[in-house]
Amino acid sequence: MRFYQPQEQYQYFCGIDLHTKTMYICVQDKAEYVQLHKNIRASLVVACECVFCWYWLADLCRAEEIEFVLGHALYMKVIHGGKTKNDRPDAEKIAMLLRGGMLPEAYAYPSQLRATRDLLRRRSRLVRMRAELLGHVQLTRHQYNVPAFGKKLAYRVVHHNVEVDICAIDYLERAIKGLEAYLVQQTTVHDVQTFHRLRTVPGIGQILAMTLLYEIEDISCFPRVQGGRMGNRHLKWAFSEAAVLFLRESERAKRCVARLEAKHGPGR
Repeated sequence: MRFYQPQEQYQYFCGIDLHTKTMYICVQDKAEYVQLHKNIRASLVVACECVFCWYWLADLCRAEEIEFVLGHALYMKVIHGGKTKNDRPDAEKIAMLLRGGMLPEAYAYPSQLRATRDLLRRRSRLVRMRAELLGHVQLTRHQYNVPAFGKKLAYRVVHHNVEVDICAIDYLERAIKGLEAYLVQQTTVHDVQTFHRLRTVPGIGQILAMTLLYEIEDISCFPRVQGGRMGNRHLKWAFSEAAVLFLRESERAKRCVARLEAKHGPGR
């Protein structure tokens, strides 16, 4: 795990317990003395936990030329360690971790790329919802032992809950296609060379290439190969999708998997 290390000697360290409509600020000096000021005319570094509303605070600090540090929410268990939790001790603990060089650091995603990344994430969410509905339709078919559906699910089962599923699937199909068309036509990728390189992998199309590109953004934010459970779930999904599609599209990959199955068995 990366921990934030100050690049210069700051006079003050500001921890913020951030919420949707409120925030609690704790400012400490180098001697660990807590002091709050409305206007601080000195060098300052600001940190908050990675909650969903951190965007505006990061942008404000950038506009005011104040260094901003985003704390990794899952690694900051010390903030939630007590039996009672409120804003005052949370902000103070963030400032203490920041001052001591022990704040687990998350990657503060660049503001100019956030909208496209969030739209790609929304599209992924809709795709998963569609998959859940398709799974329920197939489950119902097996429950009632009705004939298999066609490729476009043209067969309409009389049972009402399947009709509801199919209506929802139709709506999601239109919404997903509209999102994909917008992303392809209106978005200019920030790294064209890497985008086209990803497209050379069998099975990776435009949308999946954009998802990988925008979730990674800068490969240097991954200092090492790590197989832990606290990674980017959106990136994990994209890599899993790419692997499945690669196995489907590449004959070379199919032969490789067949050799591994013959050697180790299908389970491994």
